[in-house]
Amino acid sequence: MITRALLSNLVQHIHLQKVTVLLGARRVGKTALLKALAEAVDAQILWLNGEDADAAALLADRSISNYKRLLAPYNLLIIDEAQYLPDIGRKVKLMIDEVQPLHIILTGSSAFSLSQEAGEPLVGRSITHHLYPIAQSELAQTESLLQTRQQLPDRLIYGGYPELFALPEHSQKEAYLRELVQSYLLRDILSFEAIRNPQKIQDLLKLIAHQVGAEVSLEELGRKLQISKNTVERYLDLLTKVFVLYKRTGYSNNLRKEITKSSRWYFYDNGIRNAVLQNFSPLVLRQDVGMLWENYVLAERLKFQNYSGTAVNRFFWRTYDQQEIDLVEEREGRLTGYELKFKPRGARVPAAFSKAYPEAVFEEISTENYLPFIGV
Repeated sequence: MITRALLSNLVQHIHLQKVTVLLGARRVGKTALLKALAEAVDAQILWLNGEDADAAALLADRSISNYKRLLAPYNLLIIDEAQYLPDIGRKVKLMIDEVQPLHIILTGSSAFSLSQEAGEPLVGRSITHHLYPIAQSELAQTESLLQTRQQLPDRLIYGGYPELFALPEHSQKEAYLRELVQSYLLRDILSFEAIRNPQKIQDLLKLIAHQVGAEVSLEELGRKLQISKNTVERYLDLLTKVFVLYKRTGYSNNLRKEITKSSRWYFYDNGIRNAVLQNFSPLVLRQDVGMLWENYVLAERLKFQNYSGTAVNRFFWRTYDQQEIDLVEEREGRLTGYELKFKPRGARVPAAFSKAYPEAVFEEISTENYLPFIGV
């Protein structure tokens, strides 16, 4: 059993008169995390599912008397997939203001719908957490350093969705990831947004999967997909809000040669990227090992820093004459550049970066030294 990093945070907050918003893609383990929480705390719990019509009926009457009657025996309310409940933000605001003691946990696999419904009414009343596919820092609790290194090729190919760890065969993992992409991850986009041609989103994902670690031109994507730049931008925004993709922008201190207007896009999980491409070939047969490594390390770094509460701004850096750094972190006014290489190559800091930011630190991250970088 893998203990999720967020569990201790949720336990610490359970006594607060607050609303915890737990966001994450479908199947990353939100429900399992809450079951573990229920076992870890001494609380009277009412658990509702936002996709259940009976739950919607219980909450339909937005009145103090209804909610006090409903919640009288309970001090913890959990609403799974809360984005499906209309006006959930105002309903929860009324509960948290009028029923005491009470802690409420809302989960959602769709940031655009849940944020719209719950965002403004819960200002000052909520704590937001993001749950990701299982992090290597979480797996470190149950496996040795040798096992971690042995499992790295599988992590680069199949990623970290929790249910994969119960599937012994590669063929089972591949079938699971294909089904996940087709049936779950895009479900919220199609449910909540009027998408005229869902196939275009799948085609867009394939194009992004081929450009991991490279700047993406929205105009070029639009031409290839025969849709407008604005539509490409909208689709990418939706894919970030269902936690399939995330964006990195370029870092600059307003130097003329630095690229800042373009973006790079990454997948939260390598298994999803490979399922989009229908390519689960082993590493020795891959031409895209560099992309797999960069996507994996950046996602693991993101998980580790977010779970540990590290506040940091993240960028890439590149100049028009092709000098570049894969990751630049800005923390408390200090810059650190990281070059991500699957095999150590003794990468050197680009001259333009060193000249522009002489106080910055630079480091190469490879299979030889990556574990501390991702919290192991």
